[in-house]
Amino acid sequence: MRRRVGRKERTRINREMLAEKLPSRHVGRTEPYDILAADAAQRIIDASLELLESSGVVFEPGSEALQILADNGCDATPEGIVRIAPDLVHEALASISRSVKLWDRNGSDFIQIDKDHTCFFPGMTCIKVYDLETGERRTSNREDLETITRVADALPNMDGVCIACKNIERSDIFGEIDEFAAMAENTTKPLEYLCEHSQSLDVVIEMAAAIRGGHDALRDKPYFLHIVTPLPLNFAKTHSDQIIAAVRAGVPVTSGTLPIGGASSPVTVAGCLTQSLVTDLAAMVLGQLVAKGSFCIGGSDVSFMEPATGGIGSFVQASLADMAIIQVMRQLDLPSLTGIAGDSVARRFNQDAVWGISSTMMQTFYSRPATCDYLGSLDEGITYSLHALLLCDDLAGLLRHMWKGFAVDEDSLALDLAREVGPLGNYLAEQHTARHSRSQAWDSRYFGAKIPLSEDSQPDRDLFERIDNDLRQILKKHRPAPLADDVLQEMRAIQERFAANFGD
Repeated sequence: MRRRVGRKERTRINREMLAEKLPSRHVGRTEPYDILAADAAQRIIDASLELLESSGVVFEPGSEALQILADNGCDATPEGIVRIAPDLVHEALASISRSVKLWDRNGSDFIQIDKDHTCFFPGMTCIKVYDLETGERRTSNREDLETITRVADALPNMDGVCIACKNIERSDIFGEIDEFAAMAENTTKPLEYLCEHSQSLDVVIEMAAAIRGGHDALRDKPYFLHIVTPLPLNFAKTHSDQIIAAVRAGVPVTSGTLPIGGASSPVTVAGCLTQSLVTDLAAMVLGQLVAKGSFCIGGSDVSFMEPATGGIGSFVQASLADMAIIQVMRQLDLPSLTGIAGDSVARRFNQDAVWGISSTMMQTFYSRPATCDYLGSLDEGITYSLHALLLCDDLAGLLRHMWKGFAVDEDSLALDLAREVGPLGNYLAEQHTARHSRSQAWDSRYFGAKIPLSEDSQPDRDLFERIDNDLRQILKKHRPAPLADDVLQEMRAIQERFAANFGD
């Protein structure tokens, strides 16, 4: 008689099959750690639903979003305060897409964005970089974004590329559009994009369609994940317009606010999380009202004011909140498009940065966010460090190896071998040892066996020197596959047409 396969068993089989299709991607055999009791996570969800219905969120008067919500039964005031009933939220949560394939530039490979994978990106939107020649902080430009993108293209554990730094020399709508072009020209990996002007997204969708071969092809194989960053409980027209445009184009979108506990939100972790979730839920309702079944997921990151300085600090609060919001999203059966891994408040890449990066990366092992897109950001997200990015990539490899777990079967238990060798023997010359000696090894670029052991290779180099040497080699040798000339010309023509119409 054929054994009946239960739901949990089918889920396990499906995950393992997906893991085979996506080698090196994260499908964990161990369960993620829940920092909250289930009823506490549910209480945050219930509190968010109550606040969304009783207090509401703001959508800018005159915006299309406000009209869509009002047309679908939401209580909307002339000032733009929208109160959304729990039934409409539950309806949206029932129809929302819970996963999406994000395809590379060639449309030949993809990463899976869902609650069973963790994907790593460099980012996000720093306004300064550490100069590679002087080591000093300076304003970032297009060349810096190109360089970071090329390095990320070479790193094995970077799944895609986000806007790691801004082109401050052109901080306008044209600069925003050109940042997408800079990334597309310097990596074949999938992209994350964000902008302030909704017109920028419209142009970028045209450029992405040119790369993919048409709007239908882009819808079929999305090339980038769009990130929208509204204020807590408050959607400006430019942000709600971006949600609508992305969803209509079939571009996956995440809308996440960035509250600061003690300033723009309550200082307590629970209070800050609740306001974040209210904002996320409002965005997800809007996305489903525009296109049912679309991938429009909330992805807020929370931070907290440091009482001593007024800056954004408090590693403990931020880490607790990050793990909690990931659990809350998991309880809603949604991927968590957040994750503070790889970020550090350290002013430069030093011991403080290594501690912060290592701590947040290991936190990711337990919490399992769907995306981590701050890798390489230092100085409270102000300054970007390529050295920090290389460390993050190495630690991402460690996490992926640990997520694989280890086998417990007849061969790995090795009972017959243990009886044969006996308590007085050793296993050095056994074939079993040779066969399995590297099965659990982490092939680090900078630690352990990778540290040179001979005098000629300078074994006393510290971590910074080892990473710096590797970085210089990548910058010297790696050249990403170029965009096809006809596609590059079409992208530039799209930019030029927009500039002419916009009056640049």
